[in-house]
Formats: sequence, structure tokens, C-alpha cells
Amino acid sequence: MIKPSLRIVLFLSVLLFICYLPVHSQVYKVVDSTTQQPVSYATISFGNGQGIFADEAGDFNFSKKRYPDITSLYISALGYKELSLHTSNLPAIINLVQEVAELKEVLITAENLGKYKTKKKNAIVHNDYFKSWLPTVESEVAVYFPKIPLQRTKIASVYLPILLEDIRGPSGKKQQFSTQFKMQFYKNKKGAPGKRLPYKDVFFRITDKSKSNFELDISDSGVFIPEEGIFISIQVLGYTDKNGKLQQGKKYHEVETNRGIVKIPTTFRPLLPFTNKIKNNITFARRIFFRNRTWQRFDKNYTEGNNLIRINHVNYGMGLKLHVYDR
Repeated sequence: MIKPSLRIVLFLSVLLFICYLPVHSQVYKVVDSTTQQPVSYATISFGNGQGIFADEAGDFNFSKKRYPDITSLYISALGYKELSLHTSNLPAIINLVQEVAELKEVLITAENLGKYKTKKKNAIVHNDYFKSWLPTVESEVAVYFPKIPLQRTKIASVYLPILLEDIRGPSGKKQQFSTQFKMQFYKNKKGAPGKRLPYKDVFFRITDKSKSNFELDISDSGVFIPEEGIFISIQVLGYTDKNGKLQQGKKYHEVETNRGIVKIPTTFRPLLPFTNKIKNNITFARRIFFRNRTWQRFDKNYTEGNNLIRINHVNYGMGLKLHVYDR
């Protein structure tokens, strides 16, 4: 027979366990309406400048308990019509219809171009926290690179400067992380990012064990720089588990202020060092959960009170390894 005192302890333990149970969310899947294949990393916008992403399998988590103020979702992906759904009646399988006008054009390039020389544009790396961009899932950053005149130029690798903070837990052990990124390529339209170039998105992870000058090999992607140059962008999708699966959860936290509840985007590691050592302003940014998704040059007109702009660290110091062909 269990003593009354022990019974009370057991009851309180069970109650405490229940209180700390995670909020379970319904899992939804985004698929192609024709092929029923998953639409990997589809964008799920909440219509208020916030949102989340589906994972590689097209799955994402959503519940009214987790997002009580969200009434509509806007599901989108490159090559598909945007779909608006009310959160009170979300289907478990969400079908996206292909948008013929937005389908990728076919880009034919001859890979057998003969001999080439390797040229490098070094990345600019530093370890100053206060001179670094704090990545959030709501922002995409793009950097411009010109083409070498009269020569076919293929991008073999992209060098990404990163800042790996030495954050340690109560035990003194360095905290680990694994962050999923997406890289995209854009035409140069009058000095700003224009239409998407017909290359596949590149998905990659950066961890606490990565080098501060992170080299991303994209030689198999066959990316050639157009005559007018190219914009290369990176965008954080969120943290992953140890197997590389994108973790689902809120990408912002709520802070109570005198003006009411303010939603602050969660920042992810690693940080992106910005520099003042590039002559021209070649870096653009945009908020991808807003429906117009307008690119803005990262300068004094971008936003007020930004510390990086105030100290003139307005460029992300991305670098390249190039294969420059003889003909």
C-alpha cells in the first residue's frame, strides 16, 4: 500500500510531467498536384511578415495552440501558384498547382569547354560580433559578382564567411548547432537582383564544426556567370536535428511591450560577418515572408538605426572560386 505522502509526491510528479509535455502540432504535407511528389522547403507565410518552411519531405507543423492569432496561411514555392488557406480547415495534404509562366526555362550549357584556369576572389572574414548580420528565417541576403569579360566563367565554389560564437552551457561545454541554408541565383537587373536564373536551389548545412571561411562546392550545379553578372543569395531555413532534418517550431518569440505584444524574429547561428572593405555597395536584402518580397540595397535607405549601416559595414564578404575557360 502506498503511503499518503508518497501518493502526493507521485501525483505532483505526474502533474509536473504533464505541464511540460510539448504542444503537439498537426503535420501537413505540401505536394505537387500533378505528380503528388513533395514540394521540398515550400514557404508557409502567415501574412504578417512571419512564417515557416516545409522540410525536405514537404512536411510542416502547425497548430492553433502554437499560433493562436494566425487565421490564414499562404503556401508558395518556385514554379507554383500561391495557395491561400484558412487555418480552420487545413487539409492534411496541400496540393500546389504548377504555374506555367513561372516554370524554369531550360538553360543549355556546354560542360566540355576544354581547359580552364582557376581564379579566386577571397572572402572577407572577421570575428567581431557587432559587425555581423544576425540571420533570421525572414531575410534573404544577395551579393553581386561581375563576369570576367569575353570569357566563359563557371562558379566552382562559393566562400561564405561565418562567425562561430563560442557559446557554452552551464557545464562549460561548447553548444552545438546545425543550421540549414538555401542558396539561389538571380539575374542582374539594373544593378539589383532580378529574375531567378534557371539553376536548382542549393541546400546545405553549416555546423559548429565548420570553418570560418566556409567553402560550398557547387561545381556540379553548372552555374555560369551571365554577361551582366550574377547575384548569389543565401537564406537560413532553421536548425536541423543530428540527421539533417529541418526542425519545426516557432521562428520568432513574443515580447510584451507598452505597445502590446511584439514578435521578434529568432536569430540563428552562425552569424554572417559584414565588411567595410568592399568599394561599392553590392549587397541587397529582402524579407521573404512579405508578399511583395522587394529587394533593397543594404545602405542608409534600407532601415533606420541599423548598426551595420551606421558603421558602414554594408557588404557581406562572400567570395568565389571560378573556372575561367580559354574560349
